Amino acid sequence: MSVLLIAEHNNKEVKPFTLNAITAATQIDKDLHILVIGNKADSVAKSLSEVPNVKKIIHIDNEIYENYLAENFTPIIVKYAESYSHILCSANTFGKNLMPRVSALLDISQVSDIIKVISSDTFLRPIYAGNALATIKSTDKKKCITIRPTSFDPAPTSGGSAEIVKGEAKESFQKIKFIKREEVKSDRPELGTARVVISGGRGMQKAENFKLITAIADKLNAAVGASRAAVDAGYISNDHQVGQTGKVVVPDLYIAVGISGAIQHLAGMKESKVIVAINKDGEAPIFSIADYGLEADLFDALPKFLEELNKLNTIQK
Repeated sequence: MSVLLIAEHNNKEVKPFTLNAITAATQIDKDLHILVIGNKADSVAKSLSEVPNVKKIIHIDNEIYENYLAENFTPIIVKYAESYSHILCSANTFGKNLMPRVSALLDISQVSDIIKVISSDTFLRPIYAGNALATIKSTDKKKCITIRPTSFDPAPTSGGSAEIVKGEAKESFQKIKFIKREEVKSDRPELGTARVVISGGRGMQKAENFKLITAIADKLNAAVGASRAAVDAGYISNDHQVGQTGKVVVPDLYIAVGISGAIQHLAGMKESKVIVAINKDGEAPIFSIADYGLEADLFDALPKFLEELNKLNTIQK
């Protein structure tokens, strides 16, 4: 049987994590189909049809799917799941809201947040805030899986020629209604996919001091992150939170400023390729996983760091 991947998109373009999920899906089975549910999302279906190794795009187009509601998406997925051995989605906000509903209606156990495909029925996933790895073997005939996208490279976006098949919509769920969408817009890269992330913690002391972080982020074209302690203290909004209860990031460079390194935070960033820690406490746990550590007061270190970046920028010009 084939693999069915649920695409995440905004009706205009594919969300980046869908491409990472495609890579994982093809490691399970080469017969990969993608379900695109939306409204006037022809461009999304077409772009996904050009991804190599995708065999078929099932496009469900109806105005009731203009805004994502898990309650409306679930009946469609359950209907098409009959023909597939694996139902997949990214382990982000989109997938975590959607897939438990699907697995419950299919009466199967969900395999969550996998970071490696060992075989078609065996997977690796982190447990205990990333401090241990569990090998999970599913004996269910049909498998419902969420994929940690940062653990897989994105699939190429050209070279494929999958057929696009139109599907039928289901009736909308009457007990829920979409009211409005509130999105945080920024010129900076998205936190989950940024190549460079600079995060601040409780050591920033107050919200106004995050301007030191944002100034450096602007120079490095970096995303701004934060520890839960900084978010709970009201220094920055929770869409910047990195960690077990926030976003998982795997950038090329992660700079942790004033972050002690609680295991909940480490679970969201310790797979970063290069980790730099700036903290005045030389015994802070963050130093144990850092590739480079600076034991210094961040209020001295960050202005000097910014000054050096300005010099470098001047030389390059």
